[in-house]
Amino acid sequence: MHQVYLSIGSNIGDRKAQLQQAIMALENEPAIEVIQVSSVYETSPVGGVVQDDFYNCAVHLATSLSAAELLKIIQQIEQKQKRRRLIHWGPRTIDLDILWYDDATIETANLTIPHPEMAKRAFVLVPLQEITSGQQQQKIEKLLQALPAAQRVTKIKDEQG
Repeated sequence: MHQVYLSIGSNIGDRKAQLQQAIMALENEPAIEVIQVSSVYETSPVGGVVQDDFYNCAVHLATSLSAAELLKIIQQIEQKQKRRRLIHWGPRTIDLDILWYDDATIETANLTIPHPEMAKRAFVLVPLQEITSGQQQQKIEKLLQALPAAQRVTKIKDEQG
């Protein structure tokens, strides 16, 4: 089984429900086992487009799918949740990105792993750090220390806790 880490974000509609719907869709895929989901974080948008804040989380999963097959599943989930790609780095109902796929380095026309923007984004690194350990967590800590302090990432309190 391949070990995969995803970043999931939403800033349109019920952001938390959008995240939960995407995670449930992943759980319903026979070839995917969701191992761990981070807390949810509210984050400022990046990229210069004026828009609402995002809810973000990270997901660790195991899968027998190839990276290309997993990308197709992820894109289907985004389509079902009415993701529209109108503005680069613009508002979205849901956004699922493959951050790591085992220790693979993949560069195709449709997919780059590790995710090329990951190291620049606190909204990806903070949730990811929560669900990793060992060398992965140490690598993330170094990346976080190198980021400018301006990126706001606020943990959302769980209503059950």
